[in-house]
This record gives sequence, C-alpha cells and structure tokens, in this order.
Amino acid sequence: MRRYGKHTDEDDVRVRPNRKGNRPRTSIRPKHEDAAEGMVLTVDRGRLTCLVDNRTVMAMKARELGRKAAVVGDRVSLVGDLSGRKDTLARIVRIEERASVLRRTADDDDPYERVVVANADQLAIVTALADPEPRPRLIDRCLVAAYDGGLEPLLVLTKSDLAPASTLLDLYGALDIPYVVTSREELYAGEAANVVREHLDGRITAFVGHSGVGKTTLVNALVPEERRRTTGHVNAVTGRGRHTTTSALALPLADAGGWVIDTPGVRSFGLHHVDPSRVIHAFPDLEPGTGQCPRACSHDEPDCALDEWVAQGHADPARLYSLRRLLATRERREGD
Repeated sequence: MRRYGKHTDEDDVRVRPNRKGNRPRTSIRPKHEDAAEGMVLTVDRGRLTCLVDNRTVMAMKARELGRKAAVVGDRVSLVGDLSGRKDTLARIVRIEERASVLRRTADDDDPYERVVVANADQLAIVTALADPEPRPRLIDRCLVAAYDGGLEPLLVLTKSDLAPASTLLDLYGALDIPYVVTSREELYAGEAANVVREHLDGRITAFVGHSGVGKTTLVNALVPEERRRTTGHVNAVTGRGRHTTTSALALPLADAGGWVIDTPGVRSFGLHHVDPSRVIHAFPDLEPGTGQCPRACSHDEPDCALDEWVAQGHADPARLYSLRRLLATRERREGD
C-alpha cells in the first residue's frame, strides 16, 4: 500500500470521483438571515398554511428541521416563494421558541405526546350542561393540561336551557376560573358569541371540547366568514357527538383583534406527559406552603405540609381539595 509523506505533491493524491456530478455534502447549513416571519394557521398532510405579511402561504417543513414538527400557532421563519399564488410552495426553516404549549396523549398509558396548539394565551373549555351530559373528569384533565402548558383556562358552558349551571360551577368555584354560560337559543342565534368575545380581546384562544357540545357552532358565530361544518347530532345511546372538525385551524377575530383556534372534538385527554409537580404552580396561594413538604411529595399524602398551611389560615381548604382533585386525574378515567 502506498504511503504519503509530509511533502506529498497534489498530483500524487488520489481523489475519489463524484459520480453524481453534484456538490459534496457539508454539515454547514445556511443561516437564512433573510427568512420571513409567519404563523402556522393549519396543518394538512405535511402541508402547512401560514400567514406571512397578511397573505396565506403554503409551505412544507425543511429537511434540516429533522423530526421537529410545526403545529398551529407556531411562529416560523420561511424562505422560497412567499407570493401565496396557487401551486407555489415555501419552506419552513426555523420554528421559534414557544411561549406556551397545549399537549395531550391518546391515554394515560401512551408515551407519545401530541402537541395540539402552540403559543395560545388561553384555553376555552366548552362543555354542554346537558345533551351530552357534562364530564367533569374531562374538564379536570383539560385544566391540568392548561396549567402545565402555560395557558389560562376559560369555562364556556352551553345549553343552560336544558340544565342549570350552578352544580358544575360550584365544583370549580374555588379555582376562580372565568366562565361564560349560554343557552341553545343564544348559541344558534349568535348572541353567545358576543358574551364570549369579551374574554378573547387581543388574545390567542384555543377552543377544546367534547363532540356535540356546540364548540364549532360557537366558533362559526365568532368568525362567520370562515364557517366550519357543525354537528347537530348526538347519539342517544352513547351521548356522543360525531367529529366534524378534523384538524386544528387558527381564525382571526377582526373586531377583537385576537385569534380563535378551533380544535377537533376530543373523547379522551391523556396526561402521560404531565409532571404532577408542575400543577402546583397554578395555585400561588398554596405553593409557598410546599416549602416544608417531604422530598418528592405528591401533595396528597399524610406528611404533606399543605394540610398545616391551610389549617393555619393561609389558604381556603376548598383550594387544597381542588388541587388534589386535579392531581388525581391521572389515576382516574374521564368517565369515572
């Protein structure tokens, strides 16, 4: 085998020819300093509709992003054809750091985490008071996901003409969650939208709810120019509605200056990804009392310092009960 010394002549070096005739690969990636900023409005089979300078642009994710996926609400940087014309395609080269993330898993045993929405300020949990019956455990799970992801919750209770809202509101009174109560007449006449709109001004709000509760009907009333198909049917046996929204979609609120993100109806909300220790951050009146808790305290055990904290009058006992009910959601099924 030939060995080369220190002073090898260039002509003596053997170079493997590039059969494809293209440039050799390099690990140096372009910085894309001239990339335009945009917001992801919806995702459909690998194609992302983005808002760039008040026009919609179709884009795909750059290979250099690897397995990192962009979701509705993400702030992204794009290059390529940004004209928004038909049959043009831009490329997403960066996904900016997220201010908040709404996540869920298929169930509590599923380790695969699904990011539903990014950068939302608020989570509107839409629940019917009857037809279908309210599911407090599902509401609890949505609340845990909101607190864990950095979103502020809002309860939207529909169909108040079929059942009173007082029972459900009493259950969440200690959490001080803002709420809106509407009837079917207000919902279908569009009057409910005016009441809800007061809570949406200048904010990005993700709407989540069980199928058949009137979520998409409410979104259509809020953004009438972008009507989505609604469900008017609830199965009399199962009490479940049919999914009509199949993908998340961000819609602008012209008058309120905010955004509404409509998400598909949910029948389960897994919390495998949630670290229970983070839920306490949503209870600022209780959090200081955890300083004397045993290491790795679950806040629902005999030695928990929160019992003494509440007994000393630092917080309402109902608040501690609410915290422990939310922390127990991973051990309970939504229908229990």
